[in-house]
Amino acid sequence: MADESFALLFPGQGAQTVGMAGAWCLESPPALAIFERASAVLGYDLLEVCQNGPAERLNTTAVSQPAILVTSLAMLELLRTREDSPFVAGATEALTAGLSLGEYTALVHAGGLDLESAVKVVDVRGRAMQACAEASPGGMVAILGLDREQVLGVCDEARGEDVLAVANVLCPGNIVVSGSRAACERVPAVATAAGAMKCVALEVAGAFHTPLMEPAREKLAAVLDEVDLRVPRIPVISNVDAQPHTDPSEIRALLARQVCGVVEWQASMEHLLSTGVGRLWEVGPGRVLRGLLKRIDRKRPCLGVIDG
Repeated sequence: MADESFALLFPGQGAQTVGMAGAWCLESPPALAIFERASAVLGYDLLEVCQNGPAERLNTTAVSQPAILVTSLAMLELLRTREDSPFVAGATEALTAGLSLGEYTALVHAGGLDLESAVKVVDVRGRAMQACAEASPGGMVAILGLDREQVLGVCDEARGEDVLAVANVLCPGNIVVSGSRAACERVPAVATAAGAMKCVALEVAGAFHTPLMEPAREKLAAVLDEVDLRVPRIPVISNVDAQPHTDPSEIRALLARQVCGVVEWQASMEHLLSTGVGRLWEVGPGRVLRGLLKRIDRKRPCLGVIDG
């Protein structure tokens, strides 16, 4: 692909902060329209929550998922108007990707889902995952400084009679495990003994991307069957197999699998970079994806919409 090609990356759950839909949103009629359409589906004022919180509500899985989806799509409208926008420059869009929840944002951008359908699906997804978390208390722990085989060994040793599995492979030396609360509490000692530099317990509601989310997968699969999922105009990389897809039936099946499966973000980015795509943009709140990309390929720039 030519150097002038570009790809957009969309963040996942955890990127939310109160105030993330700031003055830029109020000054952009297209961005405001995105929030208005989403709020009509949800039945509550999503922009109000994104701007003013409270944080306790925004950070719930049920609210944070539609909040990040819609804020990212609103920021996309802002990007379209920037002087340095790839859309203004007429660059060629190669493909797109999003981290876990962000895959839905990527699908909307690519034309695979309309906004209202995506909000409906993500609302069900978030509520179902929240319900699973309440039914089976769990957590997630980021392990820094070990490779995948080492982390699998940590899981085997710390699991005991509980659930514990690799959940997110984010970049070299940054792998997240997920599982039952008791198993997660055993992870730091086992990982440190295996040579990990650091372990960080994540502020999440439950054991996402593990078999404990199976009831959520079933509810998600059902609502995915109800919406019109079209052939996207550009390929969307799946978190499940780190490959680009355009077939709606494949995408639908992979989205359902993603809830209980490993998020292969490092492999997804390695595939994206292997295509020779030029400039990358992180479209959404925060800068998590830019930080991960630097650990995967320090030479590849990735720009943000609000902060650079």
